[in-house]
Parts: sequence; C-alpha cells; structure tokens
Amino acid sequence: MLLSGIFEAWLLALGLGSTVVVIIFANRMDVIDHEGHPIHISWRAMLYWPWLAWEIVKANIDVARVILDPKIPITPKVLNINTLQVTELGHVFYANSITLTPGTVTLGLENGALEVHALTPAAIEGLLSGEMDRRVHAVEGFADGTVENT
Repeated sequence: MLLSGIFEAWLLALGLGSTVVVIIFANRMDVIDHEGHPIHISWRAMLYWPWLAWEIVKANIDVARVILDPKIPITPKVLNINTLQVTELGHVFYANSITLTPGTVTLGLENGALEVHALTPAAIEGLLSGEMDRRVHAVEGFADGTVENT
C-alpha cells in the first residue's frame, strides 16, 4: 500500500480481511507464543533501543580511536560472562546486543554463560559492569529475579 500509493477502499478491506484470517489460523494452529512472537517485551524494548543505540555510538568512537591512534593499546581478550537471563529469548537478545556493539562479539553460549571477544579495555569494562545484562533482563520482564505481570 505504501509503495504503490493506491488507497482504494476495497484493497484496504482485502488487506485487513487477509490479516484477520492469518491471525485466526495462527491462533488455531497454536503457533503464537512468547518465544516465537515476544509481544510481551515490545514496550520495554522500545525503551531499550535508544540506550543500545547510544552504546553503539560510544563503542564506535572507542574502536575508531584505537584504529586511528597507534599509541592506544589493543588488548583483545575472550571473557566468559555469566548472565542474568533465564530464557532462551533473553540469552539471544543479550548476545545480539553484545555483537551489535563494535569491539565485542559473542562467540558462544554454554550453560547460561556467554563467551565474548572484546577488543579494548573500555569494551571489557562495559561487559564486566553488567549494565547491558541488567537492562536486557528488565526488557524480558524480570526485576530482582521475579517476573513482572504483563
């Protein structure tokens, strides 16, 4: 609709009708769940994304500084980080957040611990502070180990 620029009533009605039919079928097939469609984290994620975007900007500046100034030491390190996450979705959300941040990449996940490669001391400090872990945990709906009602 947005790409074609055609806003005829019958086309809009067909689109709406198709959407309703797909939702009814998906619900009857029981394919809508918290892992496959995590609607329960939507509004919390909207608060998380601006914070993550700012962390990505700061990490970009840190990595660019290391690349442009040969006097700043590169101290790559592989860390094993225990997480607060209790669900598979939380682990994936946290691992992807780490990998999106320049200077860090998640190498693996085993028994609730992430194996992460960090390029700079600032990246290592950021990981060890646990700020991102706590924020992802809050996005999932957990506060102090309890599940919030959503």
